[in-house]
Order: sequence, then structure tokens, then C-alpha cells
Amino acid sequence: MRNQNYNVPSGISSQFSVNLSLEIFKKMCLVRYFELGLIDAIKEKQVNYQAYLSTGQEAIAAALATEIRDYLVFTQHRAHDVYLTFGGNPKMLRDEFLGLPTGTSQGKAGSNCLQFHQNGLVMFGHHGFIGENVPQAVGAALATKKKTVCFFGDGAAEEDYVFSAMGFAATHKLPVYFVCIDNDLSILTPTKVRRSWKITDIAKAFGMPAIDIADDPWTILHQTQELNNNLPALINCYVCRAHWHVGVGVDDPPEWDRYQLVKNELISLGHEHSISDIEKQVRQSMETLWDKKLLLKPLKQ
Repeated sequence: MRNQNYNVPSGISSQFSVNLSLEIFKKMCLVRYFELGLIDAIKEKQVNYQAYLSTGQEAIAAALATEIRDYLVFTQHRAHDVYLTFGGNPKMLRDEFLGLPTGTSQGKAGSNCLQFHQNGLVMFGHHGFIGENVPQAVGAALATKKKTVCFFGDGAAEEDYVFSAMGFAATHKLPVYFVCIDNDLSILTPTKVRRSWKITDIAKAFGMPAIDIADDPWTILHQTQELNNNLPALINCYVCRAHWHVGVGVDDPPEWDRYQLVKNELISLGHEHSISDIEKQVRQSMETLWDKKLLLKPLKQ
């Protein structure tokens, strides 16, 4: 069952501090407005890389980034949201799209292979095989004993090495937090066509805690706090992305837009002025980052 309130407790947003809620919203703004600038740059043909956009799923990474700052981070091919919310440098990501040596991978990797090992963030990106980051994350947790978070999609869960790695993590009680970003699609094929099982049922069969939830940031934060000392564990988060599997085209209108839902919730809690200021500040900074006049010079180098 997929809906915007699946397993979301009533009134959960009021259980967290105002500052924390505004921090989550600011991180969501950063992803949203960075990608709006990127979309414009692609349409203006200033960027020629394929783009795996995170618009629509920002809330998951934004919430997690406020709680698990000291984890090793293993991402999938769609990772702008994780990179930006966990502390990656927006300018370096922009420069990666521009093919510049100041980019995250010297302008050679583009959208889907983001690496970042600075400012306390140890983020390992996609390497080519879908879901390959799951066994890599498990191996890292085994070798270092450090808490590790691993992001992957519902399509990646069907790769044969994913469950064997999760089973190994459960057997050896490794500190891995598995986060499945479930948009109900593997490119264009819905889950019901691909399989009859649920990833949370498989995880529970291995003996680890697992839950299906909507991408409500306060619910994600609550579940993460509950599971943080009971790893390995898995959350399967239902999301609705706004754009094609790859590229900037728009699919059918999403069932819900979590960004707008979070704004509405914060307004209902009396924070309309604060979120307006945050959104304006982030929007202006991202517009400056993607300013067309500034982009023309490096493109000619």
C-alpha cells in the first residue's frame, strides 16, 4: 500500500523541536533549488551530462542527515539529495556537471557517481552495477565496525547480491542502516509486474527490524532514532519523484509532493515566516550558483 500518510503517526511533527524541523526544511530547499538550477542549465544546453534527479525524494536524506552525521555513507546512482543534505559542496557538484577539474570527480563522472570525502562526510558513490553499494556497505561495516548507511532503490533490491549481503549483515550483527527509496518503479516497470514479495518481509526473515513508511521526514527521523541502536535495520520509504528516471522530463503528476506537504505542515505549526525566509535565502544562493553569466566563462575554458 502506497500513500502519503502510510505509517505516519498523527501529530508527529510537533514532537520535534522547531529548529530541527526548520533544519530539515532548509536541507530540502537546498536539493530542490539546486536541481531547479540544474534543470535550467540542461535546457539551456550549458550542461550535457545525463541527470539523475532527486526532486520529490528530498525529505528522506534531509531527515537522515540531521541524525546520522557520523555514519559511512554509501549511495546509489541517484544521490544529489544525499550529497547535498549530508554536507557535500554544491559548487563542486555544479562544477562536476560542467565537466570542470574542480568537480567532485574532476568533471569525469557526472551525476551518478558522486564521491565526497571532506568536511567529516565519507560518501562512497555509485560504481556501475545497480545495487552494488549494498555489499560494499556491508563489507565496509565488517572491516571498520563503523555505523554505515546504505541507500538503494526498490529495483536494486531485486539484484541477487543485495539480499545475500543483507543476510550476512544480519548474521554478523553489523551496524548497517539499509534505506530503500521506493518509488514503485524500475525505470518504467511497476513493482506488481516485477515481483510478489516485499523487501521488508525479507529483512524481517533475516531477523532485522524493518518497516514500510511514507517519506514524511518526522516519521523517518523518529524511526531512525528508534533503530539507531538496533542495527542492522531497514526502512522502505515510499516516494514520488517529479522527473523521468534519467533526465529532466516530467512523468505523470506525482501522487504527492512531500516538499509542499512539509511546507504546509510547518505553516500549520505557525512557522510560515521562518520557512519563507529560509526558502528565499536558499533560492537566492542557488540562483547565484547557477547564474548564466557566471557559467559562460568556465564553459569556454
